[in-house]
Amino acid sequence: MKEEISRVLTMVEEGKIDKEKATELINVLQGKEQQQPVQLTKEIPYGSKMLKIRVTSEKGDNVNVNLPINLIKAVLKVGTSIAEKIPEAEKYVKDINVDLLITAIENELDGQIVDVTSANGDKVFVVIE
Repeated sequence: MKEEISRVLTMVEEGKIDKEKATELINVLQGKEQQQPVQLTKEIPYGSKMLKIRVTSEKGDNVNVNLPINLIKAVLKVGTSIAEKIPEAEKYVKDINVDLLITAIENELDGQIVDVTSANGDKVFVVIE
């Protein structure tokens, strides 16, 4: 089922379907009734949540970063437009779909975002909680 849900999210990212249709498809995949509303309320207010980035290196170079979601949203809105004007930084931000990231935050995306293990054993984990 994870693979099907991932395909639905990819279709949203590519603009093939809107978020309402994606919600409907995911509910069907999960066996829920289509009339059941999606519950967006959380026990912790979303603005109080943190984006947590964890990098674990096989050489012991570990990184732990916790950033408030509201800060991430503000930086995405302002920082990318500034970075596009700096020649050295432009190449790093030109392919980032900032609007998609902001939409994900505004729709209260929650949980694991990235989980990567490289061939040499380094790990990167990004989660909103």
